[in-house]
Amino acid sequence: MTLRVGVIGGGQLARMMIPPAIELGIDIRVLAEAEGMSASLAATAVGDYTDLDTVLSFARGVDVVTFDHEHVPQAVLQGLVAAGVAVHPGPDALQYAQDKLLMRAKLASLGVPVPAWASVADASDLDAFIAAHGGRAVVKTARGGYDGKGVRVVSSAAEVADWFGDDPLLAEELVDFKRELSQLVARRPSGDVTLWPVVESIQRDGVCAEVLAPAPGGSPRLAAVAAQIGTTIAESLGVTGVLAVELFETVDERILVNELAMRPHNTGHWTIDGSTTSQFEQHLRAVLDLPFGATGHTAPWSVMVNILGGPASGDLDAPLRAAAAAQPTAKLHLYGKSPRPGRKIGHVTVSGDDLATVAYEARAAAAAFNS
Repeated sequence: MTLRVGVIGGGQLARMMIPPAIELGIDIRVLAEAEGMSASLAATAVGDYTDLDTVLSFARGVDVVTFDHEHVPQAVLQGLVAAGVAVHPGPDALQYAQDKLLMRAKLASLGVPVPAWASVADASDLDAFIAAHGGRAVVKTARGGYDGKGVRVVSSAAEVADWFGDDPLLAEELVDFKRELSQLVARRPSGDVTLWPVVESIQRDGVCAEVLAPAPGGSPRLAAVAAQIGTTIAESLGVTGVLAVELFETVDERILVNELAMRPHNTGHWTIDGSTTSQFEQHLRAVLDLPFGATGHTAPWSVMVNILGGPASGDLDAPLRAAAAAQPTAKLHLYGKSPRPGRKIGHVTVSGDDLATVAYEARAAAAAFNS
């Protein structure tokens, strides 16, 4: 009997689940938000993921429901569970990826290291927090922010006056970090947990630009701490599927949790070409409670570079040919998206023995799409 997985959301993450689904003989179906999205090859339905009836109708044809994003409302998630649908990750776990204040409170209660933070309801609360934390702070909307959206570094509450309303904001210390890291974890419903090596992510304008795998200069202590944090979160929150734990490595050698994503994540795209088992295959294995694949590197180094924006002309054929000709070691992944400033339209991965060479080739291949 063919296993059937339903993915809510038709973006590039759902698109990248299609090849491993085919390899494993899984029937993958996608509920896309609109026609012509990245995962249109597997889009068996188009509809509103915030409407319970629409989602229930889609879910009746699959064995398990999972996600391309974390924006499905809790009422819809709970409705699926009440109807007997297997949902992975489930609503009890997803709430912590959907609400940053809930996430911070939960992680603090677990003893997981996080930046100093507070829930601030008004300007006076925020100004008091800023004054107590060196005169500057990071302010985030509790829900809905991604890729730098919903995040501001401020010196005064006046700089986020337009954000105050009925819902409180999250205020955090401005962490003095030397780099950002990511620990990817996968957990099955039966409880098995597996991890990939910790990686370094390089952000530009709040958007992931590059990932270096494994994190250069990583010590056994760093690997152990990141793995312990990731495992604790996955097990304590009951996550099923892939979990990305974004981390700060501070100048005083602390490791702090920045963000969580309960789905395949940009910092794990390198695994398609650089790991024995990609995050997308592992996510499918996890939500179906299949045995995990190995997560080691297939080469000493892998560098993933996002293709952001793309050519102003909108023509991807010419840069694709140029990148393929100039950098034959590069694995090119395009998402079926039209170019637009700042938009992630694809990524490039190169793996090999020398980090400097691998990084140069990956960056050169990605640059061909913006020349």
